[in-house]
Amino acid sequence: MLLKNDYLNQFIRVSERAAYGASKFRGKNDKIAADQAAVNEMRKEINKINIKGRVVIGEGEMDEAPMLFIGENVGTGTGEEIDIAVDPLEGTNFTAKNLPNAISVLAITKKGGLLSAPDTYMEKIAVGPDLPNNLLDLDNSVEKNIKLLAEAKNIQTDKLTACVLKRSRHDKIIQSLKKLNVKINYIQDGDVTGVISVADNNSNIDIYLGIGGGPEGVLAAAALDCLGGQMQTRLVLSDDNEVNRAKKLGITDLKRKYNISDMVKGDVIFCATGVTDGDMLKGINLLNDSEFEATTFALHKSQKISKIVKNIIKK
Repeated sequence: MLLKNDYLNQFIRVSERAAYGASKFRGKNDKIAADQAAVNEMRKEINKINIKGRVVIGEGEMDEAPMLFIGENVGTGTGEEIDIAVDPLEGTNFTAKNLPNAISVLAITKKGGLLSAPDTYMEKIAVGPDLPNNLLDLDNSVEKNIKLLAEAKNIQTDKLTACVLKRSRHDKIIQSLKKLNVKINYIQDGDVTGVISVADNNSNIDIYLGIGGGPEGVLAAAALDCLGGQMQTRLVLSDDNEVNRAKKLGITDLKRKYNISDMVKGDVIFCATGVTDGDMLKGINLLNDSEFEATTFALHKSQKISKIVKNIIKK
C-alpha cells in the first residue's frame, strides 16, 4: 500500500516547524528547552493532519510525557492509520552550543511498517547503494567487513572512509580501521546523518559502523530504504529494565539482526530539516520578524523522490 503523495508536503511542514522551535535556543546552552520547543512545534503541526497517527519511535515512553512518547496518538483522528518515527531534535548539544548538524527528523509508513525500537543502544553497520546484497554482517570482524567492502568496490582498504561516532566504546573498531589504513571521519553526535552519509552523493563516506541510538537506527533505515543503501542493526540491551522495555514493544528475539526490510516495510516518507548549518543541510535562517527559511531533505520511496526543499515560512 502506498502513502498519499500529499503527505510529503504536510510532513515537510512538521519537520520545518520542529526545527524552527529548536532554533530559538541555538547557542543558549539549554538543550532541554531546545528539545521541548521542537517537540511542542512538531506535535502541534502533526495534529493538524487528517490521519490516525501513532508514534512508534519517540522521545521515550508514556511516563515521560510531555515528550512525543511511544504509543502517543497524533493527527486529527480521521483518515488512514499511519505509524510515525520522530526525533524532534537530533543534536540537542549541537543546538545548545550552536554547532553544526542539528536536525529535526521524522519518518512515516502505513500502520505496521516501522520497527518499534526501544530507546536503547543499537549496533549498526551501513553502506551505500549499488553493492552486492547482504554484503556485510555484524558478526564479521571489522577487518572482514572492510575487506569485503573494498573488494566489492574494487579498491584498496586505504581508499575507504569510515564514519564513526567518537566514543570510547568504539576504541577497538578505530584500532582495526587504523590497522587497515582506512580514513576515519569522526562525528560527535547525530548518527542519523552519519548513517545517511553513506548514500549521499556529496559525501566521501563508504561505511558507517558503531553503536548509537536504537530509535535513530530506525529513522536512518527509513532514509536508506529510499536511497537504496544497506544497513544491519542489533539492539544492545544492557540491563533487565531495557530487556523488559524491548519485550513490551513486542520484541521477542533480543539478539536478532535487523536488515532494512525488517525495520521498514512498504512505502515510506522521510523528512529531515536543518536546525543548525551542517554537512547536508542549512540551518533555520531567520529572515525578518515574521518569516524564516527552512531547508529539508525529503524522500518518498514509491515516488522515487529525493530532494532538498527550501521554503520561506511565516513564524
